[in-house]
Amino acid sequence: MARLKEIYKSKIAPAMKEKFGYSTVMAVPRLQKIVVSMGLGKAVADKKFMELATKDITTITAQKPLVCKSRKSVSNFKVRQGDKTGLKVTLRRERMYEFLDRLINLVIPRVKDFRGLSPNGFDGRGNFSMGLDEQSVFPEIDPAKIEHQQGMNITFVTNAQTDGESRELLRMFGMPFKS
Repeated sequence: MARLKEIYKSKIAPAMKEKFGYSTVMAVPRLQKIVVSMGLGKAVADKKFMELATKDITTITAQKPLVCKSRKSVSNFKVRQGDKTGLKVTLRRERMYEFLDRLINLVIPRVKDFRGLSPNGFDGRGNFSMGLDEQSVFPEIDPAKIEHQQGMNITFVTNAQTDGESRELLRMFGMPFKS
C-alpha cells in the first residue's frame, strides 16, 4: 500500500474528523484523482514535439496519456479542428498516492525560487490546480535529453465541499501552501 494512503487512513482522516466535526470517517474528504495535463500548441507545427512530450509524461506518471484534440479551428493560432494539441493523464488509487508522494517530497523542493503554492489555485468546489514551468524538475527526466522545455498543469480533485476543507486535507498530506 502506498505510504500516503496509510498516512491518510491512520492520521489525516481522524484529524480531519475531529477538526471539522464529521459524524463518521466516511464523511471526511478524500483525494479522488490527480489529472496531469500538457498543452502542446507547438505540436501542430512539429509532430516530433508530440512524441517527446508523450514520452516525458509517460515517464513521469507511469501511465500512457490520452491525446486531446482541438474542438474548434482558431486561425490566429494556426490550429484546425481535430489537431492534436494536448495530453492528459488521470491518476487514481495507488498511482495517485505514489505520484503525490513524489511531487511533495522530490519535485516541489527542486523548483527554483519556490516560495509556496498559491492559495488562489482553488476553484470554489474543493479542487486545487497548480502549474509547473518545466518537466526537468521530475527526477525521472534526464535534463540532458530534453530538447524543449514543457510546462504542465496538475489538478487535485477532492470530494471536499469547501476550499477550506480541501486546503486542510492537502496541507496534511504535506503540500507547502503560502501562509
